[in-house]
Amino acid sequence: MSPNAPVPAVIQRHTQGHMAKVAVVLGSGLSDVAKGLISADPISYAEIDGMPVSGVAGHEGSLYFGEVGEVPTLIFAGRAHLYEGRTPDQVTYAVRAAIGAGVRTIILTNAAGATTDALEVGAPCLIADHINLTGQNPLTGPNDDKEGPRFLDLTQIYASELRDLAREVDAELQEGVYAGLPGPTYETPAEVRMLRSLGADLVGMSTVHEAIAAHYLKAKVLGISVVSNKAAGLSTEPLSHDEVTEAGRSAADRLHALLSGVIPKLGD
Repeated sequence: MSPNAPVPAVIQRHTQGHMAKVAVVLGSGLSDVAKGLISADPISYAEIDGMPVSGVAGHEGSLYFGEVGEVPTLIFAGRAHLYEGRTPDQVTYAVRAAIGAGVRTIILTNAAGATTDALEVGAPCLIADHINLTGQNPLTGPNDDKEGPRFLDLTQIYASELRDLAREVDAELQEGVYAGLPGPTYETPAEVRMLRSLGADLVGMSTVHEAIAAHYLKAKVLGISVVSNKAAGLSTEPLSHDEVTEAGRSAADRLHALLSGVIPKLGD
């Protein structure tokens, strides 16, 4: 993987020299959460050198910076995806730039389908682990041992202490294993049955590369999926992106409350 992305000058100007401590990446339908957490004017990804602009509905494509409970925080409202023709380097650019800006905790959110009826649609769910089924890895290529190890241990890629912290804020949070697929098609019912047999509770088209890159660069990762729908075969209704983004918007209040409670605890 390429080393830490250089911090674009526009981000440095936007933060006015303040060191960000936390970064949040918001997934499909979740961009409005940024406005509730930070009142500052956003900057468009198009103005940030190197930042890929998402062309997917439900991804605002803006960066917010401000304090959440006195903790300087970067919020990326929207992300790029492999299925848009992006490379793993491009998909992980926001995370790497944030870590270059001093961030040591990354909160990754997404909208995900549930492979089991045990998970509540419209509720946030903690990611305890993941299965990378994208066929790609952001660490492929030359390695700089000063940045991170060639062979990275992923046992604690989603920090257990951060999940415990999240449950202190919302005791009803469930947790599960997230399967990351390349998309853009939704999974077939047979594929969902396969994923369930592999131990996946959640399925989506993002997050796994960002988590690997952040862990490689020694940042702690908290993963949160908003359960947007039951995966194919568990529902009689066809799957649609509109359903996913709408579920994200309807879950915004609970996610806002969770982030509002967690981020202030990450300032030390």
